[in-house]
Amino acid sequence: QEQLVESGGGLAQPGGSLELSCAASGVSFNIYAMGWFRQAPGKQRELVAAITSGGVTYLHDSVKGRFSISRDKNSVHLQMNSLKPEDTALYSCRGSDYDHRLIESQYWGQGTQVTVSS
Repeated sequence: QEQLVESGGGLAQPGGSLELSCAASGVSFNIYAMGWFRQAPGKQRELVAAITSGGVTYLHDSVKGRFSISRDKNSVHLQMNSLKPEDTALYSCRGSDYDHRLIESQYWGQGTQVTVSS
């Protein structure tokens, strides 16, 4: 898989904010869909947010009204507001040339930890 470079994440207090960014390097064409999965210990991986090159967005029900996703070419940003302890997870950036659900991803990031705790 091609490499995506992630930044952001870290520790935040409940009610706080964090921003995650992810960029593809060396890709000259627009990646069709990009987004973020997360996985907490003992839980299944879930798609948090995704956005297509046409601007169509998806947000998991648990983050609607708190998170937003945007992109600029092959860079994608996840703005996380009103964070809750249950948002604590390893967040991973993914990109796909044809799958808006990002299940079949050709571009992968290494993952960045988000911890929400007082």
